[in-house]
Amino acid sequence: MSRSECKEGGAIITVAVVEDNDGEREQLVGYLSQYSDCFHVKTFSSAVDFLTNYQPEYDLVFMDIDMPYLDGMSAARKLREADQSVCIIFVTNLARFAVQGYEVSAFDFMVKPLSYSDFSAKLPRAMRHIGSGKNIKSVIVSSGSNTVRIAVGDVLYVEVMNHKLLYHMTDRVIESYGTLKKVEELFGDPLFVRCNKCYLVNLRCVSAIEDGYAVVGGDRLLISYPRRAPFTQALADYLCG
Repeated sequence: MSRSECKEGGAIITVAVVEDNDGEREQLVGYLSQYSDCFHVKTFSSAVDFLTNYQPEYDLVFMDIDMPYLDGMSAARKLREADQSVCIIFVTNLARFAVQGYEVSAFDFMVKPLSYSDFSAKLPRAMRHIGSGKNIKSVIVSSGSNTVRIAVGDVLYVEVMNHKLLYHMTDRVIESYGTLKKVEELFGDPLFVRCNKCYLVNLRCVSAIEDGYAVVGGDRLLISYPRRAPFTQALADYLCG
């Protein structure tokens, strides 16, 4: 396959290569350089180094599985706690672990020993996936001593309680600090509407309005009287397209 050039103004893909074998790590870096000049690559010799003070800045992570101290599958589980969006590709001689990759939403597997022809045949699909993902709005929020990247569309609703923000996701709740006004500005999404002063609701996730409550992800959120008319109108406008 010929080299894929990064056209002027094209998006740079930030890549992490997590591999404890020096030769195989440098091989992957070489393959990336051979494939395209669109990659900004950082390398890590262990999953521990990669995850220490992790910042959700990567589009793509190549992760070995068989590593000392912290194996790649366990590392991917920890990675998903901080970054739901990053594309993970396992590069490993342990192909029997492929099924477990679904647990961490791994995008693909590449089996060692890895040839350039195999690498270049699989990478275009990942590139398309990353390209489509760049059109999905994501934000970075502080949660304790960590930073977490979340896709705005995956937020069911945001709750404020004593200046603490609770981002209610489909699978967890992320705690942060701030105001709903700041969240509205950060999201910049007209389909997030307040149903009262404590809740900012993703209208895409409202399953019903029952007795003055919005049902969102199984939770019942009170719609205050002053917001009842604008909230229900916004929901009707969304549902009617």
